[in-house]
Amino acid sequence: MKSSSQPEQGSSVTFERNQDSQVDARPLGALDSDLDSGQDDISIVELWNVLLKRRWTVVTVMVVLSTLVAISTFRTKAVYKADARVQVDAETPLLQSMNDLVQYQQNWDMDTFLQTQIEILKSDALAWHTIEELRLAEDPNFAPVEAGNQKQSSEQRKAELISSFKGGVNVQLVPKTRMLMVGYESTSPELAARISNSLVTNYIEYNFRQKYDSTRQTSVWLEQQLDELKAKVEQSQEALVKYERQYAITSTDNKQSVEEQILSDLSKDLTNAQSERIQKESLYGQARTNRAAVAALVHDELLQKLEEKQSELKNQYADVVNQYGPNYPKALRLQEQLTDSRTQIAQEQSRIIDRMRGDYVTAQNREKLATAAVSQQKDELGKLSQLLVQHNMLKREFETNQQLYQNLLGKLKDATLSAGMRSDNIHLVDSATTPTSPVRPRKLLNITVGLLAGLFGGIIIAFAQEALDQSAKSLVEIESLLGVPALAIIPFDRPVKDVRRRTNSQPKEWWVALSSVQRPNSALAEAYRSLRTAVLSIARRPPKTILVTSTRSGEGKSATSLNLAEVMAQRKSSVVLVDCDLRKPSVAGVLRLSTEKGVTGILSLGMSLDDVLQTHPGLSNLSVLGAGSMVENPAELLSSDKMAELLDELAMRFDHVIIDSPPVLAVTDAAILSGIVDGVLLVVEGGKTHRGALMHSYRTLVSSGARILGTVLNKYDNRNEGSYGYGVYYTEKCSPLAREQNNS
Repeated sequence: MKSSSQPEQGSSVTFERNQDSQVDARPLGALDSDLDSGQDDISIVELWNVLLKRRWTVVTVMVVLSTLVAISTFRTKAVYKADARVQVDAETPLLQSMNDLVQYQQNWDMDTFLQTQIEILKSDALAWHTIEELRLAEDPNFAPVEAGNQKQSSEQRKAELISSFKGGVNVQLVPKTRMLMVGYESTSPELAARISNSLVTNYIEYNFRQKYDSTRQTSVWLEQQLDELKAKVEQSQEALVKYERQYAITSTDNKQSVEEQILSDLSKDLTNAQSERIQKESLYGQARTNRAAVAALVHDELLQKLEEKQSELKNQYADVVNQYGPNYPKALRLQEQLTDSRTQIAQEQSRIIDRMRGDYVTAQNREKLATAAVSQQKDELGKLSQLLVQHNMLKREFETNQQLYQNLLGKLKDATLSAGMRSDNIHLVDSATTPTSPVRPRKLLNITVGLLAGLFGGIIIAFAQEALDQSAKSLVEIESLLGVPALAIIPFDRPVKDVRRRTNSQPKEWWVALSSVQRPNSALAEAYRSLRTAVLSIARRPPKTILVTSTRSGEGKSATSLNLAEVMAQRKSSVVLVDCDLRKPSVAGVLRLSTEKGVTGILSLGMSLDDVLQTHPGLSNLSVLGAGSMVENPAELLSSDKMAELLDELAMRFDHVIIDSPPVLAVTDAAILSGIVDGVLLVVEGGKTHRGALMHSYRTLVSSGARILGTVLNKYDNRNEGSYGYGVYYTEKCSPLAREQNNS
């Protein structure tokens, strides 16, 4: 048994393994994340189990919703629909040429045209025309007379009638065709057929009237434009004639051609003059700079002969000088002849250069005259062009107005002819007939949809309830939350009717508390035997003093204590069951033993243990130490040294000491006792105990120095889960963590 001294409390209190224990625990600080942790993988079986558990929610939502839908369906008045079939072809445009036809075909969009026709059928104007034609405002099947309607204005009444009419109109395009289904829905089948046929007739008349009005408006506009254009043609013609008379213009084309020809000829003369001047200037320049080349430039025969004679004289002079010397008379004569020849050549060159200069000056003067003539002709042509610009503008304006007038006149004639040839593009294929069966409500479909919607909504609500449910529901969840093994599952037991009648004198919970003795072959008794096996398999030396507690009252910790003591005693061991719930004792009352003798007598009155011990009525080796009479200070008694001495004495006299204590969160009694026992069993009610409360209870016990052996999942409802059987052995029912510790 543990010492009565408690370890120092703190947020990181942990268990240390002693030589008899293999139970480990995690730091308290590591437990905070467990509240949000869980299994990441959700199997189909788990989802199915949730639906089984919440099946009544699903059934209730499905029944309620389908019932409401059925009531609404049967109370809804039958609605009939009459359909008329209309063929809508493309409109024939006003075409004057093939270009108009090509452009029309490129810009034509049949889908847009059909959608436009659908909107026309739904228009307010067409609706009101049909209402007036059929006098629907006076038809009670269309517009029932109400007291409030008499106070409405005419515009409000009209808007209300149009809105009511459009609410029954249904226009649909038959896929891949140019057919429109024009339908109307009404509670009267005859009225639905009448309105549908009248709406189609008015639509066809509207289409025809629209084309007629459009053609008439086009003709009027064309006539107005023709009158305006005719006046413009007359004005432009008068302006042109007046201008020609003012400037004596007869034939503008010939006159302009002559002037242009003269300018062309003068331009050619100027070009020739410029070329000649350039040539003369070039010859003159070369002659001045190189007088020796004058003969070659002008090809002058006299100069060439003089130069040839000079060459012969030079040769003769050279021969005589070489033969007789320069002073020889013949040499002197030849020298005089050479001097005369040079003088003649120079004179002839000067004469030729002067002539070339005169030719250059003459060419230069001719160029100047040609340039002046060209400039003067350009001025004359410019004046003529300016004069003809205004003339051409007046002439062009006259011709344009005349052409527009002729074209517009032709279009007016073509439009008149084409309008007479255009055929109607709206054709009634099938008239609406009086329907024999309503289109809604579709009772069977509505009820089926209501059932499916109810089923779907019920499933959603069921999963929402499950998600909002913060109670501990499974062994794996409890182990993941606390980190201690879940030792056993105690099923939720329901007594049969004949047993209930025999046990009416006892509360129904004692049917479970006495199951190990009264019903040893039941699944409940087998579950408690599995718990016994798990407790005895925890370590090499099983704990002697075991405290059984729970988070709150009503979770079954007293029934668990009593049944555990009974199955312990069935192993022929000496067992004592101690009721330490001094505030709300129950063990002695269940076993029909004396409630006056018990723990309080030993702790407060000094009674001996032998005086207060009682024997279980069905098991001779199971002793019972009741709570005794009520006291005012139960916490002080349980925390006293006498209580520790009492537990020491019980541990020496009995093989197993099972202690039933109050709930952890209700009072501090369980925390006080948990520090002076060998181990604590924490009872958890399946589907009821809140996870936060369970964590708080675990913290409280660990902070008090308790050695938590494990948890017991009590009142487990197999109807909600279906994943466990309760007639199987412990090795099949315990959690993996518990089996691992058992094997060790």
